[in-house]
Amino acid sequence: MEKLQEGAGKANNYKVKVTKNGPYLVSGGVPLSEQSICVDTDGQCHGWKEGEKYPAQENYALCRCGHSSNKPFCDGTHAKIRFDGTEVATHSPYLEQASEIDGPGLKLTDAEDFCAAARFCHRAGGTWKLTKESNNPDARQKAIEEACDCPSGRLVVWDKDGKVIEPDFEPSIGLVEDTQAGKMGPIWVRGGIPIESADGTTYEIRNRVTLCRCGKSSNKPFCDGSHLK
Repeated sequence: MEKLQEGAGKANNYKVKVTKNGPYLVSGGVPLSEQSICVDTDGQCHGWKEGEKYPAQENYALCRCGHSSNKPFCDGTHAKIRFDGTEVATHSPYLEQASEIDGPGLKLTDAEDFCAAARFCHRAGGTWKLTKESNNPDARQKAIEEACDCPSGRLVVWDKDGKVIEPDFEPSIGLVEDTQAGKMGPIWVRGGIPIESADGTTYEIRNRVTLCRCGKSSNKPFCDGSHLK
């Protein structure tokens, strides 16, 4: 299978810097908007809707502790509450972390530690089941839709020739709004924007990942679904 760096060439000078026990520093004029999880008539998460677009800024700081009074931006509260933002996520490539399901029409890779609990994978029996039934055109299409809607990139589908099937994102950041759960979700980094650790190393560049913005994740800086707990 090919490497997962789709969209990396688009990111130009964009960057997200994780600061020690502080905010995410975003540079390069990365577009910022709200992104809401849509729900279908069966109550299943299905698709995205763009909401408020924030005015363009060359540089800005996004809250990482979850306690800012100026969300989504940092207001310095992390220092007052002595936020512990220690990064614990591995720098190992996605494919080294992922398990595989080999279906008749698709392959699915699954790195569970990245799960942001967005629930797109539940529809129509679930992405795993649909992958196993991917000789059926409808099941194949639904498996692709569900994996591509997964904001964290936990789930990725591949065709039988080993080519990754990924949504085409321009470099941008989305603030996930989970209206069904009534919660603010993670920070959705899209289009191959580099994420630099506080120690100066760069995580694997990927087309889509989600960063914690509630301050509770056990896989910092990445979201692990703790905002729903």
